[in-house]
Amino acid sequence: MSFRPYAEEAAAFQIGDLTIENRLDRVALFGSLDLTRDKVGLQHARMLRDLLAAVVTELERPGIDLSEATKTASTDTIKNPFG
Repeated sequence: MSFRPYAEEAAAFQIGDLTIENRLDRVALFGSLDLTRDKVGLQHARMLRDLLAAVVTELERPGIDLSEATKTASTDTIKNPFG
């Protein structure tokens, strides 16, 4: 897996049904991932481990100035136009 966290906007890949989106200010994970007790489960677990290790390594890199918390864009709720 060639994954550089926070290095590009909107790159995405999947591990099972878990989607990982790479952004410049965040790495987003959504979906689900079953780590089954078989060869496929082991492969998925290793991929997830490597992904998280890359994220931690980038966040701990010397010279990185981490803010207290990254703000996310707020969303507005609108009335359903279909009913």
